[in-house]
Amino acid sequence: MSSLAIFFSESWPSPRRTAINDYVKILHHSVSFGQLDLSFNTTMDFAGTYTTVPALVESGAFSDLVEKGQTISAAQSPLDGSINLFVTPTNDALAQAKKPERRESEEQPIYFINPQNPPSEDRRMFLADTFLIFSALQKLLNAPEYQQPSLLGADRKVALLRKLAIDFVNFIKESWIHASQPLTRPGGPPQFSSDHYRSLYTCFSLFVVLFLPEEGYEQAPVGDELMEWLNTHFIEPSTEEGDHLSSLDRPWEDETFWPYLTRSILRGLNKASTFFLEALSKHPSEDLFHLTETMIPLIESQPRLQNFHTERDFTQSYRRWKDRVKALRIDLDRVPEERRSDDFENWWERMSDIVGILEGRSDVVKRVCEELGGDWKEVCVAWGIFVDPRLRRQDLFDTAAEVLDEMEADPTNFEDSIHAAMFSGDFTRVLEYSPKLDLWLSAHLVIFMEALGLLDVTNLDGDMSIRDATVLDYAEYLYSDPALWRITTHYMYSCDEIGKQRGDTLLTHIPLRLRQHTTDTQTADRIRSGDVVGVLKDVNEVCLQYNREGVRRSVCKIAARIFIQEKNYGLAASYCTSAEDWIGLGHIIDYVLEEYVEGSPSFVEHASAIAPISQKLGPRSNVGGVFFHRLLFCTRYARFHELLQRQDFSEAAFDLVSIFQSDVAPTAWWAVVLCDAVQLLDYEPALLFSSAQASMLLRKLEEISVRVAHGAGSDYLGVLVRMCDGKDESEALKRLKLVRLSLARYFAKCTVLDA
Repeated sequence: MSSLAIFFSESWPSPRRTAINDYVKILHHSVSFGQLDLSFNTTMDFAGTYTTVPALVESGAFSDLVEKGQTISAAQSPLDGSINLFVTPTNDALAQAKKPERRESEEQPIYFINPQNPPSEDRRMFLADTFLIFSALQKLLNAPEYQQPSLLGADRKVALLRKLAIDFVNFIKESWIHASQPLTRPGGPPQFSSDHYRSLYTCFSLFVVLFLPEEGYEQAPVGDELMEWLNTHFIEPSTEEGDHLSSLDRPWEDETFWPYLTRSILRGLNKASTFFLEALSKHPSEDLFHLTETMIPLIESQPRLQNFHTERDFTQSYRRWKDRVKALRIDLDRVPEERRSDDFENWWERMSDIVGILEGRSDVVKRVCEELGGDWKEVCVAWGIFVDPRLRRQDLFDTAAEVLDEMEADPTNFEDSIHAAMFSGDFTRVLEYSPKLDLWLSAHLVIFMEALGLLDVTNLDGDMSIRDATVLDYAEYLYSDPALWRITTHYMYSCDEIGKQRGDTLLTHIPLRLRQHTTDTQTADRIRSGDVVGVLKDVNEVCLQYNREGVRRSVCKIAARIFIQEKNYGLAASYCTSAEDWIGLGHIIDYVLEEYVEGSPSFVEHASAIAPISQKLGPRSNVGGVFFHRLLFCTRYARFHELLQRQDFSEAAFDLVSIFQSDVAPTAWWAVVLCDAVQLLDYEPALLFSSAQASMLLRKLEEISVRVAHGAGSDYLGVLVRMCDGKDESEALKRLKLVRLSLARYFAKCTVLDA
């Protein structure tokens, strides 16, 4: 197989960067019958095998491709992060050396690869709805009272975090229930099964139990809470087994009876336990009958922490209860060997196991759990109920590590691995396995971990924290769906500088869809008046929320360029004004004036479109004077021509004079404006200029003549020369002679009338 390296442009806005480099530069892959094995040089899981049909390069043919001066390149879409592969010439030096054969006439296939599996519609709803809780969480973490230790105690902080974490848990539960329903979905089966959301539910709820206790219960024993979690998510024994046994007259004859009873006691299911213990009252063994009579009150009276006001009361009650268990053991041991079995099995051994569990014997708990098909979770939880009922959260980690040494978690089951890491307090492993289950899970867990101070504060390779790296991985997943760009930016901006840079890059590459807004006249009028609408409005709001003023202005400049290409100069000027891009506004004015130079009949229309901007900018002091004067000239000059078209010559003459008197006309346009005055000077029905006004026009003409004579013709005649079909200054000077002649005739008329 041939191997090659693909080089990415430095301008490639790759969101999948390593913690060290801002951009992925090199990608290695092999080519074999159209199958591309891509192994990206990143810290993220971007490797994979992609099959191209037909083959981009046949097996063993890559060297031939290089001989022709070509290679395989890749580019990334700024819209969704997808990558396309295509054949392209090599660098210039290699191209010149090999003289590559040109293949422009051939069709060149482009292969699109998305390293992420974009969210489906139902998944998108899950992501969008949980984003609302994330927003509330970020608002809490950024609140001044939260960041000031003196304003909010540690216990209160945990309580507030717990409330939001429970909101996540409840929503995941609803999503699990919804995904479990046999509904006909228009988009086909859900992208993630109900079992996937069940796994999220178990993991997030376990995190709440272990690391976000109720206020005042931080140092309390954790056994009861863990047992509630275990019974909620991993139901054993099953309801079907209980229904089956309860329907039997002699349930102890069924092979599932003793396992069911033992597990019910192990799981703290007192009602089921006492029900089947009472069923043993019909057992032919009197010894067993008397033992169950003693055991039933023990099961019913087992102390539970939630039933006591103080831990001290709970501890005292538990000691008295254990004394009663010891008495039961003595009674059990007194049963003679020959009376310990019935016609089906040795009931005494079964009862001994149950009493051993109640006694809190760790070896019995482990053995019974294994025999019943339980795993390490059941052992750890039972440990906190029977072996060490005062087991606290901080002590659980050591206990779990001891249990896991003997009963390993399933390494192929990400859910089980996450549970084991949480029980062990190994947050590094939690963040190792949770993204393999779901990037959503790791991103939201890590935010709580950081808020609780559970993470190592050191940065990855000195660039970004574990928290930011995990959240940005999730943001890259969101990035694969263009419809989620708003959510994506919020996650990016919740991170430090690298995340903010990625958010900036994303915002500047969002399709603005401006044409959809400008087709509506009312919307276009709103834009001209200064409103920001549509996608651009959403981008603007994000920029304002996170103080990304530079990005906001850049996006407005992009919008302005789009409108300039469409010759929609009014909207372009509005966006330049919003961006305070006065140089860009100057370019727009030049484009509009160029319309007049080229003889376009749309000049007046374009200039009228940008006229409202001059009124809006009038009082501003930060607008460059030269740009503002050019804008005033453009709009006044357009109004002048509009008056000429309406044959309102008196007003037109007034506007022409005001253009010169207010000194807004650029010197390059003086000659053009004077040529426009010929029509008004030669107007027969009336004299449109006063003698003083005509003298002012003559002075302007004389200044042009003097400047041209001194070699400044390009400064004063440049525009007029272009309007004379680009000829030399002689043609422009001839036109100015006509202006001089018209002025002479005008002064003659004035003299005659005065006489």
